[in-house]
Amino acid sequence: MEHIAIYLRNIYFQQKSGRLIYRGGEIYKFLFFREGYLAFAKTNQPKELLGQVLYRMGKLTDEEFERLDEIISPRKYIGAILIQKKIITPEELTLALETQMREIVLNLFPLFNGQFKFQEEKESGLEDFEIKINLADLIEDGIRRLKFNPAIREFFQAKRLVPHNREFYFRLNDEEKTLLNGIEEGHTLEKLRQLSSFSEEEFWRSLYLIYCLGLIEVAETKPEPQEKSVRPNEMERKLDEDLEEVIRFHQNLEGLNYYQILNVSSSANLQELKKAYFRLARKFHPDLYPRNLPKDIRQKIADVFDVITKAFRTLSDPAKKEEYDQKLESPEYLDGKEVERRAEVKFRQAKTLYNQARYEEAYALLREATRLIKNKAKYFLLTGMTLAKLPHYAKEAEANFIKAIKLEPWNPEIYVALGLLYKTEGLHIRAKKQFHKALALDPEHKVAKKEWEELEGLAKKKKTWKDLVTMDLFSKKKD
Repeated sequence: MEHIAIYLRNIYFQQKSGRLIYRGGEIYKFLFFREGYLAFAKTNQPKELLGQVLYRMGKLTDEEFERLDEIISPRKYIGAILIQKKIITPEELTLALETQMREIVLNLFPLFNGQFKFQEEKESGLEDFEIKINLADLIEDGIRRLKFNPAIREFFQAKRLVPHNREFYFRLNDEEKTLLNGIEEGHTLEKLRQLSSFSEEEFWRSLYLIYCLGLIEVAETKPEPQEKSVRPNEMERKLDEDLEEVIRFHQNLEGLNYYQILNVSSSANLQELKKAYFRLARKFHPDLYPRNLPKDIRQKIADVFDVITKAFRTLSDPAKKEEYDQKLESPEYLDGKEVERRAEVKFRQAKTLYNQARYEEAYALLREATRLIKNKAKYFLLTGMTLAKLPHYAKEAEANFIKAIKLEPWNPEIYVALGLLYKTEGLHIRAKKQFHKALALDPEHKVAKKEWEELEGLAKKKKTWKDLVTMDLFSKKKD
């Protein structure tokens, strides 16, 4: 049978790249695939052209649609022209292309007369094209809205149904799952028809959906040698392997964050998140497992899938993702070593930015570092130095220097930094006091000496800083 759903099935499960051509009467369509996904589509049907799609979506006004032939130029892509003229946005173009591609494909489902030709190409030329439409979505949507055609019934005649891949079991409704269970129990087509609650048309359409989703294969009615004895053993072994994987996954859940559960990076886009979610759903969806499993095993399966679903819903929602990312960075969530490592990385990055005079960016990182670790004097010292470079942040800078001094009162660098802040603010007495403290700790500190002498006017009095270090912090000379 020449039908679009069968071709989509083969392209998806074999992850093919290439071009599928359809010719039927005056209808010509070209579908382009990349690694089992629909990447682009062309058509000669007026109602499926991009301009028509944009108009139906309300992205073109009546006037713009009527003047479309005047707006576009020969040999130039209509989408690029409309964006250039600011009639639509790039986001609206992407949505319109996805809608157009779906329409081009779904309108092929009612057609059982025509010819298909698939030209496989390892390099599709669409590697940089961002749109990827899941063929399983197209198969399900197309068949569910399909009116019954006798060709579907004829396709299954003299065929034996063999259980296959349960990847898309979760796409079936309860009646369809019952039908598949009957197939797995080895019932013939005639027996399945007798047991089914479907109407004649619904039965064959549901069976066709189950086949095109890869849940079953069809074979000639002549049984293969030892088929009955081999299949149950293989299915039992596969179930044992799947349950072992569920148990291992369940045991590791507590130590995994949502990114690790879905096995995606923190920068994963929505398409990547969906792909990861459906990959896991094909393994861990509760409906994939027999109902007669022990209660504790079924609970583990449910727990695993609940966490997978929660991870996907959180990371695919921008607001929830931002909140979750903040939680991941909190000290309460991280262990001690990881907290220290992250804080140190942020401190080093901030130090580089400070040396590049990128003070606002440095401050943002230092806020994170001091939030993670609250007992590192160098973090507060650099924070104070950074704030001192920003207008209107003198008080905040002073507070950070004081915190640093409390943590390391023996460090002359902190007193010097605080002294420089006071000097900049015109608080010379306070500044001299800080330089004096620094010199008491390190009499050879060059910056402290220079600043003290400048403020005290030692050069004019022909005194040196050494005359002053013999004094204690309360300006009292030693004997």
